[in-house]
Amino acid sequence: MSTPGHVVFDSDDLDRTEEFLCYSYAPMRIGSGSRDAGARITRVATETVSADELDLHFDMSYDVDPLGRICLCDIEAGTIEDHRVAGWTESADFAPGDLFSFAPPDRPYSGRICRARYSITMLDPAVLTRVAGTEKPVKLLDHIPVSAAGAGHLRNAITYLRDQVLSAPDIGEHPLLVSTATQHLAAAVLTAFPTTASEERAGSDLDAHPQALRRAIAFIEANPHLDLTAADLAQAAGVSSRAVQLAFRRHLDLTPMAYLRRVRLDHARAELKAAAPGQTTVTQVAARWGYTRPSVFTAHYRAAYGELPSRTLQDTSTKSI
Repeated sequence: MSTPGHVVFDSDDLDRTEEFLCYSYAPMRIGSGSRDAGARITRVATETVSADELDLHFDMSYDVDPLGRICLCDIEAGTIEDHRVAGWTESADFAPGDLFSFAPPDRPYSGRICRARYSITMLDPAVLTRVAGTEKPVKLLDHIPVSAAGAGHLRNAITYLRDQVLSAPDIGEHPLLVSTATQHLAAAVLTAFPTTASEERAGSDLDAHPQALRRAIAFIEANPHLDLTAADLAQAAGVSSRAVQLAFRRHLDLTPMAYLRRVRLDHARAELKAAAPGQTTVTQVAARWGYTRPSVFTAHYRAAYGELPSRTLQDTSTKSI
């Protein structure tokens, strides 16, 4: 899908379920002791990320071709057993409470799902690389999170993306919200799992010079409405992502994303000031500039300008009368 979409699948026919799974994920073959089995699957998705919730009332074997995506599974009930990935020496079993990566994007896998209720979140690997700001594609080095805290943070990011962003009925009108939440999910994946990004330390202090900072700032100020990452700023500045981070820290005592947020706030403020009475709301302006939660927008706005965004809008409306 090129725009956010919502799909609900509900059937007790295994052939239809297999057809839907093949269409939604990748070519696969499933087998069960019964040809009459209940399944309910809901999906919200964009071109780069999808979040599914599945409830299967039967035991099902699976044999899946490479997905080409990072595929995260979080089990709520039931089990996944005898899970095997090409290149693994042993199989693995998963139970309620387990959050794991099914397989590397380029490897097939197989196993058995036993009357399970679980979620699947799939992410384009290119998003990880963009967010990490590395020169080489980022790969996960293990299928299990490094800590319970990392798994909890990742689970929260998945829930937020699925329930608060992709499920919103008008989310197609706010692409910046989707891209921001997707980047947040990618950052949570990078934190939760060991990856090749932690092994790459590109850039040096010598590259963190004022000229690179000026080029990055000019790029931000010309494109605040775009889905920007540190990698994009690095390309615009002609240095590494690490050098961009160092330049902002050294010369402005800010991160590049904090500077980008301030520029977006400035645009939001200008929009509030220019609004005619009844033309817009604070919530609508916040959404246009990447804020899903108006309360967060209000807190950032007040910290930056010393007043509430509703007051700015109110003052503008008052002056127009």
